[in-house]
Amino acid sequence: MAGARQHRGARAHMAGEAAEEIVARHYENRGYTVAERRWRGPGGEIDLILRGPEELVFVEVKHSSTSAGAAMRITRRQAERIYASAGQYLENELQGQLTPVRFDAALVDGTGAVEIIENAIGFD
Repeated sequence: MAGARQHRGARAHMAGEAAEEIVARHYENRGYTVAERRWRGPGGEIDLILRGPEELVFVEVKHSSTSAGAAMRITRRQAERIYASAGQYLENELQGQLTPVRFDAALVDGTGAVEIIENAIGFD
């Protein structure tokens, strides 16, 4: 039983890495540069941090068989962790906490199609 669970976990990890790579290329094609991949801060990991022409973009990548299924996997607690880690990351930016930022969700479905939702991660 543990072997099957480890196999599923390894497969999910590889699928997640592949999804992150697809998303990174998608942003690069739009003029962004990847500043960090899987950056870890006090709140947890941020999948991608990208530099755009006007802002820094923190991206949570979610992979599922459908983009709707991927979107359902972003929780409020996860958003709080991303904000905490982003705050620490910004301490090393020239403008610090005043750096223009955006928090995107990048949804990758089972076919590899990417849907970017800008400013998707926030609080009500």
